Amino acid sequence: MTKEEKSQLAPVLYIPHGGGPLPLFAHAGHEALVRFLRAIPAELGTPEAILLISAHWEATVPTVTGGAQPNLLFDYYNFPTEAYQIEYPAPGHPQLAGKIQQLLGDSGVTAEIDTRRGFDHGLFVPLKLMYPEATIPCVQLSLVQGLDPGEHIRIGNALAGLRTENILTIGSGFSFHNMKAFSFSDSPVPDEKNDRFDRWLQDICTHPTHAPEAREAKLVAWEQAEHARYCHPREEHLLPLHICCGMAGTSARVVFNDFILGKRATAFLWSY
Repeated sequence: MTKEEKSQLAPVLYIPHGGGPLPLFAHAGHEALVRFLRAIPAELGTPEAILLISAHWEATVPTVTGGAQPNLLFDYYNFPTEAYQIEYPAPGHPQLAGKIQQLLGDSGVTAEIDTRRGFDHGLFVPLKLMYPEATIPCVQLSLVQGLDPGEHIRIGNALAGLRTENILTIGSGFSFHNMKAFSFSDSPVPDEKNDRFDRWLQDICTHPTHAPEAREAKLVAWEQAEHARYCHPREEHLLPLHICCGMAGTSARVVFNDFILGKRATAFLWSY
């Protein structure tokens, strides 16, 4: 691929989306994340559409939202009333949903379209900060039940062709997601286990000498990394990263590394 062809590839971004709706309500533990999400669109250009993989949707096969005007799913609990009054009226994109289904099918991956499902908070919380006008059409892609890491990398491989179009792909999860270890204080909590896994993840995703096959193999075997299961007792918030890596096929760069709810979290961008 020539330098010119690389420069024309649409970006792929993996982000932490924070704790429920808290980033939208000036929560002190999310200040760094909010600054990042508001600033990062300047590096992404203006996409014609957004494909977002959410940690908060699992289906029996990869499933894409296909409605023209999806509603919002307030899939969190015990927050103030205003957390259930958030609006983000971004349109859907049925044609893009069909194309994603076709690309997956062409690679031997059975996929479905759900015309009734709305956007969960893995989508509307970060996008309300990134693109508050809510004018860019969006589709949301599910994870697959069973949470097999290799399967999610293969889904990303199958969708790599989307990067030749002006479609921003976002993996919305959290590079650290141990609910019992988060802190709701205003200060970072020293955590060597968190730091060591984070350094491992950064090396795998960003080191330029890792061949794509080697990078994917390491991500398939992510549980073998030091303190992996401490950082991810359940891996649904990590696997959007696997789809992003499979889709990009190259090394990423770190665009965010800071504290959220007292724990270090990282965002990665593939821009070529």
